[in-house]
Amino acid sequence: MKVLVTGATGYIGSAVCEALKAAGHQPQGLARSEEKAHLLESKGFVSRRGDLADLNSLRAAVADVDAVIHAADAEGPTMGAIAKAAVETMLSALAGSKRPFLYTSGVWVVGDTDGRMVGEVCALHPPELVAWRPAVEEMVLASKSSGVRPVVLRPGVVYGRGGGIVASLFADARAHGAVRIIGKGANCWSSVHIDDLADLYVRAVAEPASGEVFFACGGMPQPVEKIGRAVAKACGIEGKIESIPLEAARRHIGLVADCLAMDCRAGSTKAARFFGWTVTKPLIFDEILSGSYLS
Repeated sequence: MKVLVTGATGYIGSAVCEALKAAGHQPQGLARSEEKAHLLESKGFVSRRGDLADLNSLRAAVADVDAVIHAADAEGPTMGAIAKAAVETMLSALAGSKRPFLYTSGVWVVGDTDGRMVGEVCALHPPELVAWRPAVEEMVLASKSSGVRPVVLRPGVVYGRGGGIVASLFADARAHGAVRIIGKGANCWSSVHIDDLADLYVRAVAEPASGEVFFACGGMPQPVEKIGRAVAKACGIEGKIESIPLEAARRHIGLVADCLAMDCRAGSTKAARFFGWTVTKPLIFDEILSGSYLS
C-alpha cells in the first residue's frame, strides 16, 4: 500500500515509516521543508511537500494514497484548532473511499487515573494541554459513517531509540547531576517501546478495525520515582533524585508538567485480540539500563 504519514520525520512517524517499508508498503512522508524532504528521501521514502496548516497540501497528499497515518505531533491549546482543521480536511478528502485513517492520540486524554487501571472504555478527563483531543477522536471515529475506515491509537509514554520523554530525563540528569521529577514520583506512567508501537501501526493500517480505539502500552505502569532512579543509575549518579513542585515545573516546562505529574495507568488486551499485537522489545527499565540511552 501507498501510505501517507504525517509527522514522518518525527519520533513516532519516522519509526512508523521504517516499519511500513520493512513490511513491504510504500511510505510517503509529509515534509514541511526541502531539508525534511531530503531527509525522507535519503531513507528511501517518498516525500510529499505539505504542512498541517496548509489544507490544500493535505488534500493533494491524501488524494492518491491507499491509507493515511496521522502521526504529526500537536500539543497545546493553540495547536488544537490547527490539528482539528487538518484532520477534518483529510477525512473529507477520504470520504467514501473506504481507505484507512489512523489517528494518533495518547493515554493522556484519560486524565489522572488516581491509582486505577483503565481500558479503552472509560471517561475522559484530559488536562489542558490535550483538552481538544477527545473532540478530534470523536470526529475521526464518526468518519466511519462517511465511508472512511478510522482507527484511534492512544500510545503511552513512548521510549526507545534514545528518544522521547525518557531522553529528556537523561539530558536533565547529565546537565544537573540529578534526575528531577515532579512531586514525589508516586504517580505511574504507562509506556510503550517505539518499535512495538510502530509494529502496531503497520498491523492496524493493513487490517483496520473501523471505528475502534486502542491503547498502545507495554508492560505494567511504573512509578515515576522508580523510572527516575533507573535513569540516575544509568547516568552514574545512583540515588540522585530531586523532587520539583508542580508549580515550579509549570513555570519551567509549561502545561506538559501537569501531564507528567498525572497518575496514568492504562492498558488492555484489545490490540492483541484485534491485531495479534504483542510486545517484543525491551521494557522500559531494560531500555533505560542497557539500551539505546547509553550510546
